Amino acid sequence: MLQDSNGSAGNEGWIACLTYKSIATAAPSVADLHTLVGRARARNRKLSVTGMLLYEGGSFFQTLEGPPEKLDALWSSIKQDPRHDHIEVLSEHVAPARLFSDWDLLLQSRQDELTPPATVDRAAPQAVAGHIDSLVELALNADDVRINAFIAALEDEGWTSHAIVTLLIEPCARALGDAWLADDCSELDLTIGLSMLQLAGHAVRHYANARSARHSRYSILLATAPGEQHMLGTTILADQFTDAGWRVDMAFPDSDEALSNQLNAQRPDAVDIGLSDAMQRLHALPRLRATIDHTRLAAPDHPTVISVGGRMFAEAAATAASVGADHARMTATGASIRMAELVRQSRKRRSKSGSSPQ
Repeated sequence: MLQDSNGSAGNEGWIACLTYKSIATAAPSVADLHTLVGRARARNRKLSVTGMLLYEGGSFFQTLEGPPEKLDALWSSIKQDPRHDHIEVLSEHVAPARLFSDWDLLLQSRQDELTPPATVDRAAPQAVAGHIDSLVELALNADDVRINAFIAALEDEGWTSHAIVTLLIEPCARALGDAWLADDCSELDLTIGLSMLQLAGHAVRHYANARSARHSRYSILLATAPGEQHMLGTTILADQFTDAGWRVDMAFPDSDEALSNQLNAQRPDAVDIGLSDAMQRLHALPRLRATIDHTRLAAPDHPTVISVGGRMFAEAAATAASVGADHARMTATGASIRMAELVRQSRKRRSKSGSSPQ
């Protein structure tokens, strides 16, 4: 039975939380992963269990949360599943509120970065491409009224905010960048178009319940890379992390020193440094590495988890290792989940080393 820090089974209404990692006994295909998640979602919904599943490089990483007695029964079943072995429990505790309240199970993997809602037919890419073309046209025309109506219609069809961001808004940003490179739009058109996409991102927000926000344990500084003019990803992340109950601050620094000063003053648990979601910015990699090196010196006694993002990371043209970051996000969607686990791991390491987290 999952217990709280006082050894009891948990206060009434509290949620049991379990995080583990394991090794796949056979490499699953994308179809296998979707089948696994489809069945797990139906089961989790009946048990009032929510959570996240990551798959990468032959390893599973999963966090589950729900009523203690139901999670105990589910865990007994998971341990017997022949699709994985070498199971290691990383965290086991109770909490006053859910972190994954919106998801009966969210899947992320390098093979298939985000599971779309069942109502979005991934076998019909032409339909999605058509939606992207429509949204690009509306963004370039700065037609915010029709953009809002367009987004509302998709939600009526069953699209979630996560699917709209991952399958439409982020690809639209890349399409706008391509249009500028092809001289099909001006720099002013590109700027206006990205601004319209920011408004579209706000339109699909999922608001966190007050209880979740009140019990937030994590803080993050969301920043554009020094000198970066495009801020679509950073503003979408602000909504994502706020909705997940994080304490969020934003920065648009013009220098490494300005970013370091804000980090030193606020000492957040994590920082995300974003490059353009429209342009590749490959030439910016050396500068971004220097920024991250500078950032790590800002508060050496308070280690901060560093994430980076932008088109070149979304398209796998660059990795976290290439710039010295802890994580490179391929999408804004689900970023708060991955960052929460990285912060937990960082706190655990500091606790073992005898340095108490601040």
